[in-house]
Amino acid sequence: MAEARNPQERPQESSPLASLGLRLSDWFERWFPDAFALALAAAAIVATAAILTGSGPLETAQRFGAGFWDLVTFTMQMSMIVVTGYAVATAPPVYAIIRALAKVPSTGPGAAAFVGLFSMLASLVSWSFSLIFSGLLAREVTHRVPGADYRAVGAAAYLGVGSVWALGLSSSAALIMAAPASLPDSIEKISGVIPLGQTLGLWQSMVVAAAIIVVSMAISYFSAPAASQARGMAEMGVAYEPPRFNTGTRQTPGEWLEYSPLLTIVVSALGLGYMVREVATAGPGIILDLNHYVFLFLIVGLLLHWRPRSFVQAIAAAITPVGGVLIQYPIYAGIVRIMTEGGLAAQLAHFFVTISTRETYPVMIGIYSAFLGLFIPSAGGKWLIEAPYMLDAAKSLEVHLGWVVQTYNATEALANLIHPFWMLPLVGILGLKARDIVGYSMLQFVVHVPLVLFLVWALNYTLAYVPPVL
Repeated sequence: MAEARNPQERPQESSPLASLGLRLSDWFERWFPDAFALALAAAAIVATAAILTGSGPLETAQRFGAGFWDLVTFTMQMSMIVVTGYAVATAPPVYAIIRALAKVPSTGPGAAAFVGLFSMLASLVSWSFSLIFSGLLAREVTHRVPGADYRAVGAAAYLGVGSVWALGLSSSAALIMAAPASLPDSIEKISGVIPLGQTLGLWQSMVVAAAIIVVSMAISYFSAPAASQARGMAEMGVAYEPPRFNTGTRQTPGEWLEYSPLLTIVVSALGLGYMVREVATAGPGIILDLNHYVFLFLIVGLLLHWRPRSFVQAIAAAITPVGGVLIQYPIYAGIVRIMTEGGLAAQLAHFFVTISTRETYPVMIGIYSAFLGLFIPSAGGKWLIEAPYMLDAAKSLEVHLGWVVQTYNATEALANLIHPFWMLPLVGILGLKARDIVGYSMLQFVVHVPLVLFLVWALNYTLAYVPPVL
């Protein structure tokens, strides 16, 4: 029997921002191409631009083909981050924490804001941790909260990688500049080593991160549609399936090792011994190195699952989300080779540098970094391309060198909000396509761009130039 409705009760209506979010979401779901098609389109655009600026067609093709394998290591790292992170997150002790966190929000807007906050705070520690755990939290929250929109919550889970991650401890550019061993000679001759206190430790950098977090949460909250207009997991064609690893019982003598924790204990002891020695030698920061990070998650995942059979089942469940990573990242590697060896990146950098003054320089390099991020979605690799031009010009204009690094960090992430490159692991976990969440991330992008550019410009006035120690 239908529940009686109060005659004074009115259907809940979405706010103006939520209505805009719905329109953007509907538009992008209809018009935004599949992530793989977008990667092919980016390759075609960059190849055409390279040819028009002087590179020969065969030369461009050679660069694309040769560059196709440049990101093989990084592709493997990303794939391992997804599968090992998924294995850790779905282990019973950790997934219990995710479920406990999912009980915090009680409304659809609150769910989006809560997941966004978790994503951004987690990304300040590790962007890869944020990407995987936020995706699983988004699934659990949407399942538990009536009226939560899966698209809006999924986009909120992406906010860490799309906003503040580079202002945190896993910042590629800041870590490169602070470590003499990883700093190329060509850059060190220009700027010298820039310690973290002059980049991540600047109070101006913390102000930017805090402002982005507050504004992003507000957008997530007020853009989430009303319950009557929300589309949950079922409406998006995604079935909620909590991790269930039924290892069963041993049937044959040969399966004894699969069910015994003996090998888990031995291998985990070896792995933890290695990690302890690495930390003792290089310091705790070594854990944020991707290779060490993945290795640690592998060992922790083994321990949490205890039995090898349970761990293998978790890994098997995580394979699907990495499909897009395996096929698309090599295409972007070819694009990077065309832009770097063909001179496109250098030409763009030279243009933005020549039209800058000391006051406008952070804004100009911010626009340049965000634009280039659409074609070279790799913060560390892109910084190595841009740094010589940026830092040399900053010395000439007497702009604080650490602030140049942080301006790059704050603006480089802007392109991530609308670029499917980093969305792939997340949407794989969510069971969605990039087009399903990019409408809401575009809404964030429209606000983030002027906000971030204003902050890097205004805060530049509070910093005095410090000559590098070479």
